[in-house]
Amino acid sequence: VQLQASGGGLVQPGESLRLSCVVSGGTPGYYAIGWFRQAPGMEREGVSCFSPVDGSTRYADSVKGRFAISRDDTRNSFYLQMNNLKPEDTAVYYCAADDVPVCSGYETGLQYEYWGKGTLVTVSS
Repeated sequence: VQLQASGGGLVQPGESLRLSCVVSGGTPGYYAIGWFRQAPGMEREGVSCFSPVDGSTRYADSVKGRFAISRDDTRNSFYLQMNNLKPEDTAVYYCAADDVPVCSGYETGLQYEYWGKGTLVTVSS
């Protein structure tokens, strides 16, 4: 299973970005998909998760109401729409897939088996 994240960039506070994660190999529609981020000098943080079991989603408190995770089965892709970005959202963002297709305990990312390379998001004026 391979994942490829893209869509990062430099934006100003209040602007939006959409990150994409293409899943190849395995059974893309089977996995729980998580988005994670890691800022310089900080621990990795779970941002959002999507479970294919029931389509449920989870979000970190810091992004609730601003970020939205979605999927496009026709493209084997997942997205993280990020609105009203803040400087504290600056980080390298990663997508990951978990063989266990639920979001319970996703926050640490420890159970995720497959990781893509990150994409850098910088929010700065």
